[in-house]
Amino acid sequence: MTRDTLRPSSTVSAMPWLRTYYFVRAGASVAWVTAAFTIGRTMPMTAAILLVAYPAWDALANVVDGQRSGGLGRNPSQALNAVVSTVTAATVAVALGRGLHAVMAVFGVWAILSGLFQGITGWRRWKTGAQWAMILSGVQSALAGSYFIMKAYGAPTPGITDIAPYAAFGAFYFLVSAVWLTVTAMRGTSVEHAA
Repeated sequence: MTRDTLRPSSTVSAMPWLRTYYFVRAGASVAWVTAAFTIGRTMPMTAAILLVAYPAWDALANVVDGQRSGGLGRNPSQALNAVVSTVTAATVAVALGRGLHAVMAVFGVWAILSGLFQGITGWRRWKTGAQWAMILSGVQSALAGSYFIMKAYGAPTPGITDIAPYAAFGAFYFLVSAVWLTVTAMRGTSVEHAA
């Protein structure tokens, strides 16, 4: 695995898509966090739907991005991330019947694995720019996953608001990447016009 996976020509064409993708991911995460802290905190059924929807959305997003970036065959870390997220969504649905400690444990394992795959994807896409934020996000996800697992075995009953800050950090990293790519593109356009 090298950071040269994307050729220079594909790097340029990938930037507009990645900007859009990162902005959409940031917006979706902000919406999820807002819902978690409002209706999710007071309505258990809504919280359950949100908890299943979060990894399900991640799976869908990875599939779409992988396909738009040369196909899932060329993006194995995203393909694996999509599989893990799909399994997580189904497992969360089952774990809800056992209680929120079980849900927190599932989220912990998922955060570690998805963080690993996100870091690998960032490494592979290094030349597209802004991937340092995606790698940092992957590391933060893995650390959060370890925290979730510890909390799953604690006495206090966890809730959706314990997971919401994790999603908020994800939104932050996606937004940083989107803005970084936007500024990079604007600078490139300015240089071309100046020439």
